[in-house]
Amino acid sequence: MFDPFTHDDGRANTHLMWKSGKREQVFKGPIFDICTVQRTSSDGRSATFIEVDCPKWVTIIPWFRNEDGVPMFVMVDQFRHGSATVTREFPAGVVEKGEDPMDAGLRELKEETGLEGNRVTALGDVSPNSAFMNNRSYFYLVEHVKHTSGQELDPNEQLEVLSIPVQTVIDRMGTGIYDNGIMMIALGYFLREARKRPELVTIR
Repeated sequence: MFDPFTHDDGRANTHLMWKSGKREQVFKGPIFDICTVQRTSSDGRSATFIEVDCPKWVTIIPWFRNEDGVPMFVMVDQFRHGSATVTREFPAGVVEKGEDPMDAGLRELKEETGLEGNRVTALGDVSPNSAFMNNRSYFYLVEHVKHTSGQELDPNEQLEVLSIPVQTVIDRMGTGIYDNGIMMIALGYFLREARKRPELVTIR
């Protein structure tokens, strides 16, 4: 039977790469910049494309067991200006220039929640939207979190910290207040880790 599709071998098709030419900043903003970049395809086509120049982003998944042995996440509710809605998210934020992503994540965790943990696992990093954004988003699991300080929020931050059962988040992610796409990626990484370590989701 004829199969018209190329099969996955885990490698990118290098013949699809476009060569980059002149790059020019056309907008400078407080969070991201916008650039134009000229690119040429392998078959000779040339065009100018938009590239959103963003800082690296980091998301921390804080995990602990409550007194009943139930696996829990720590999450934050906050108003998001892009969607003009309140969303429920894992602690997250911008990686400052020159800052290690893990250090940035632990800093954001402490600033937003006052929490620290005793085990940190790098879950992975992705391009959040490779169509036009050039940054990467990093994800870390922090276990056995406990309060060590109060919040240290930015001037325009307003957060409410909550403890949510892991299973509740799994059941609701991608719906209602849990509709932040980066959090869906974070949960996907967590579930992949939980396949190796089922104790992350099982009740004692």
